[in-house]
Amino acid sequence: MILQELIEKCKQQDPKAQEALYKKYSGVLFGICLKYSPNRAEAEDNLQDAFITIFGRINQFQGKGSFEGWIKRITVNTALQKYRKKKVFDISNDQQIEDTQVEVEDKQLPLDYLLKIIQELPDRYRLVFNLYVLDGYSHKEIAEMLGISDGTSKSNLARARMILRTKINNYNATRNKG
Repeated sequence: MILQELIEKCKQQDPKAQEALYKKYSGVLFGICLKYSPNRAEAEDNLQDAFITIFGRINQFQGKGSFEGWIKRITVNTALQKYRKKKVFDISNDQQIEDTQVEVEDKQLPLDYLLKIIQELPDRYRLVFNLYVLDGYSHKEIAEMLGISDGTSKSNLARARMILRTKINNYNATRNKG
């Protein structure tokens, strides 16, 4: 079944088409959910919520642009919505700090370790880091998506990078001793 047929059948709430769509895109969307969630269980919840939203809004997809891009955007927004409600971005007396780059030595870091330390970041830092570094949004776009200022976005990114740099340096130091 071609994608357009699948979408049309999902618009008619065909359970087999919905299952096929889920199987086709759940892996990609779960990867997105993992980036924006502190753990696997929450990522699974976000994936389920995203598909509920996708199936609930599929009639709004007009076939203009990429369907995959459309469902990825819904997935990111579904994950971010949870954090907007928690108001994890309300920071009192937070001074903007200078942005810093994370420099990693030539040593290979295991991908699962990188995912783990990104997931361990506080919510506000993890979300801004993922949106900026991994998904390429600007600070202005992030500020609009999360309801924060550009300065807060920049500050959260800098703090995320500092935390990651420290963890990576500690990991490398531990490996060098052994």
